[in-house]
Parts: sequence; C-alpha cells; structure tokens
Amino acid sequence: MKTIFPSDPQHYPRMTTEELRDTFLLSSLFVPGELHLAYIDLDRTVVGMAAPLRSALPLPAPDLLHVDHFLERREIGVLNIGGKGKIQAGGETYHLDHLDCLYLGRGQKDVSFSSDDPTTPAVFYLLSYPAHTAYPSTLIRQSESNPMELGTTENANRRTICKYVHQQGAQSCQLVMGVTHLHEGSVWNTMPPHTHLRRSEIYMYFNLGEAGRAIHFMGLPKETRHLVMANRDIVASPGWSIHAGAGTQAYSFCWGMGGENQDYADMDPVSVTSLF
Repeated sequence: MKTIFPSDPQHYPRMTTEELRDTFLLSSLFVPGELHLAYIDLDRTVVGMAAPLRSALPLPAPDLLHVDHFLERREIGVLNIGGKGKIQAGGETYHLDHLDCLYLGRGQKDVSFSSDDPTTPAVFYLLSYPAHTAYPSTLIRQSESNPMELGTTENANRRTICKYVHQQGAQSCQLVMGVTHLHEGSVWNTMPPHTHLRRSEIYMYFNLGEAGRAIHFMGLPKETRHLVMANRDIVASPGWSIHAGAGTQAYSFCWGMGGENQDYADMDPVSVTSLF
C-alpha cells in the first residue's frame, strides 16, 4: 500500500510540478484484474481501486493498519464506476449497477469484489476513514442519491450533484461521499472555490476520454497551482487548499470528505477575484 504525505502550506509554494504530483496525486491505482490501495496522511484516509475480471478480489488488511481485517477500525464507501458487479461482506451479497454506492460499517469481515461479466467489468472506487462505532451497511442506488442541479450554461458549470453518504442519507461516522456530473458543454466545478479546515477532501475524476484531461486547481488562495489529471486519477486536498477544476470536456468526479464534522455546507468561500 503506497503512502503519501501531503505538504504543509509553508513548503508547498516551493514545490516543483513533479513534487506536487508525487505529493498530492495518485494516478496508478486502476489496474484491470487487481486491487490497489493508498494511505493518505490526511485524516488517515485510505483510497483504492478494485477492478475484478474473472476472479473475485478480496479486500486485504495492509500491514500499515495493524489490524486483522480492513474494517476492524474503519468504515468504507464503495462507488461502482464500471459495469455490474457484486460486493460480498459479512456473509451478505450486494449487487451494484453503474454508479451505485455501498457503505460498509466498522466490523464487517470477508469483503470481496467481483464483476458480473468480465467483458464489461465493474470498477470499484474505495474511500475509507477510521470509525469509532458501527453503522449499518447500506446500498445506495444512483436513483436514491437525491440529484440536485446547480450552475448555468452561461458560466459553463451546469452540473448535477448526487449525495450518497451524508447526514440526510446513509449514515456514517465521518465519511461524506457523493458524485458531481458536469453537463455537456460545461467544464467548471466548484468555482468559486472554497476551503474547509475542519475536513480534508479527496477527488477522483472519471468519465474522461483517453485524451481528455481535468485541470485541478489547488493551493493557498493567494498561491494557486494546478495538476493535470487523467481519467480515474485521484487527488488529495488538505483543509487549507482550495479545490476546483476545469476539463477539456464534460466529466464526473467523486468527492469524499472526512474530518471533524459531516456538514456538507461547512466551507469557507473564496472569491474568484481574490485568487492569484
């Protein structure tokens, strides 16, 4: 399991492009037929991709976590961004269609991932945080994600926001998780941007073509940088950093948060005119 240690706001302005990418970006977790995890030293986040083909992929218990099974002290949200698949956990089987999400609470054992059809395989995006208690495992269908439209065509930011794990939805200890879909002709997300020192955030961009790219803006409001991201790349956003983006086409991204609270609206706005 790869480990990354995001920089502090004092050292960040002196980082090269390569150092920024090594510190904040994960671009190699998706491998067909394999499961890969990474540990991010922000609120003890674990992210991963499971891309099963003909064989099921078990969720391991990495040595770094010092546990007998992965969810011994953790909770996890799993979003299917591929074809139909199944997740087995605690003796139960959950069937996930494209863009369905499964929340698994603390204590669940024997977790594994499989595809219904290896020619159109499932792709499971995993996001996990520590948990102090056990909440019920919950399957959230895309149709149950309370879609909400924001933005305008004139501002190139018309988008649909879907919330899966949140205070009014599937309950969790600290995980908040959802997906934003940009409409055709729109490319901007989270602009004007914001920060929230009470929580860190993870973005996973997807639905980009092979040549498509998302430009993720990050950093201090007076000292911004950017990362060029490909399909299924993941970026870590510390609480002190803005997070916004624009793409070469319409795209989607999964946003997930962990930290002090679960209030989706808890943010400190940053005006566009104040950015440098």
